[in-house]
Amino acid sequence: MKILVFSDSHGIRRHMEEAVRLHQPDRIFHLGDVVSDAKALKETFPHIPMDLVRGNCDGHLPEPEELLLEVEGRKILLCHGHTYHVKWDWAEAAMAARAMGAHILLFGHTHEPMCTFERGLWIMNPGSIRGGWNAGYGVIVLEEGNTVCYTVPVR
Repeated sequence: MKILVFSDSHGIRRHMEEAVRLHQPDRIFHLGDVVSDAKALKETFPHIPMDLVRGNCDGHLPEPEELLLEVEGRKILLCHGHTYHVKWDWAEAAMAARAMGAHILLFGHTHEPMCTFERGLWIMNPGSIRGGWNAGYGVIVLEEGNTVCYTVPVR
């Protein structure tokens, strides 16, 4: 299974659409800022399941601030990250993910792409998909009990 991870689209959908066409994912996650972009992407690709959370720029929408999902036997925590203060340090988010039994932690908010594997937990920030300096998105591949996560720059 291939999952694309987007965050911080802030009104720019073009790069998400290009990534979906390029990768042909089985599922999409959007980590907030701006939820309406994710909903528009879902309308463009209605056959691809999508999960999303709201970010700090999404106001008081009904979408949750975080989701704990089980996909292919892996628990994945989706959050925007602002409630865990990830602009200063993602340790609080990692601690919460571990407490929930997550195998993968996904957050945005900082617009800084990163992906690492620490003490049994994949931790990924896909960066901002809107474009500009340091723009990117994430890819998660779940196959036969193996997990691979990485970020892809947007040019």
